[in-house]
Amino acid sequence: MKKSILAIVGSAVLVLGACGGGGEDEAGDTGGGDGNGDGGGATYDAQAAEESYDSNCLQCHGENLEGKNGPELSGNDLSQDEVLTMIENGGSGMPAGIIEGDEAENVAAWIADQ
Repeated sequence: MKKSILAIVGSAVLVLGACGGGGEDEAGDTGGGDGNGDGGGATYDAQAAEESYDSNCLQCHGENLEGKNGPELSGNDLSQDEVLTMIENGGSGMPAGIIEGDEAENVAAWIADQ
C-alpha cells in the first residue's frame, strides 16, 4: 500500500509543471488555504511550475499529467506534502531530487491542485 502511494506521489511530483491550471492566471490559489505550503490551498506560481514540469517531469508523466512511463498525476487526491516527499526522496523508479528547494515546493503545490 505504501509503495503504491509513494509511486502515485512521485508521479504527481514529476508531472506538476506540464499542464497548467486550466483557467488560472500566473499564480494559482486553491482557495481557502493558509498559504503555508502544506497542501491546504497554498498559493503557487503556475507558470513557473509548468515550466519546471515541462523541463523535468513531462517525459515520464506526460504533457497532460496522464502518465507515460511514470504514473498518472492528474485526478489523484495527493497533498502538497505527499508530492514534495516524492520529489525529494524519489521511489518506485523515480530518482530523488530532480528539482529542489522553492522550485520543488512550487511544483508540488501545483500538482496537488490538479
